[in-house]
Amino acid sequence: QGLLAESGGGLVQAGDSLRLSCAASGRTFNSYMGWFRQAPGKEREFVAAITWSGGNTNYAHSVKGRFTISRDNANNMVYLQMGSLKPEDTAVYYCAADVTTYDFLMSRLSETYDYWGQGTQVTVSS
Repeated sequence: QGLLAESGGGLVQAGDSLRLSCAASGRTFNSYMGWFRQAPGKEREFVAAITWSGGNTNYAHSVKGRFTISRDNANNMVYLQMGSLKPEDTAVYYCAADVTTYDFLMSRLSETYDYWGQGTQVTVSS
C-alpha cells in the first residue's frame, strides 16, 4: 500500500521562499505526481505536476515562474520549491500520485490521482 508524506510547511513572510518535500513509500509511483493546495473556504486547486522522468512539468498560472516542481526517483521524493511567496499562497499543500491514468495531459485534474498525502500547512504573512 502506497503512502505519501509531506513536510516543509510553515509560517513565512511575503517574498520568502520555502521548499516542500513529499516522501513516497510502499510502492513504486511510476507515473506523474503533483501538488495541490486548498485554502480555507476554497476548493482544492492544482499547483504543479511532473512526469515520471521529470522531463515534463505543468504549473498553474498563478504559480508559474515562482514555483518549481522536481522529483528524485532514486530516493522516492518529490519537491515543490516555492519562491516570491504571497499571502494568497496560504493553504494546505497536498502531494498526490497517479498510478492508473498515465496520461500527463490529465495531470491538472485531481480526480486522476490515486494517492494523497495528509497535507502540510503553508502560511504567508503580509
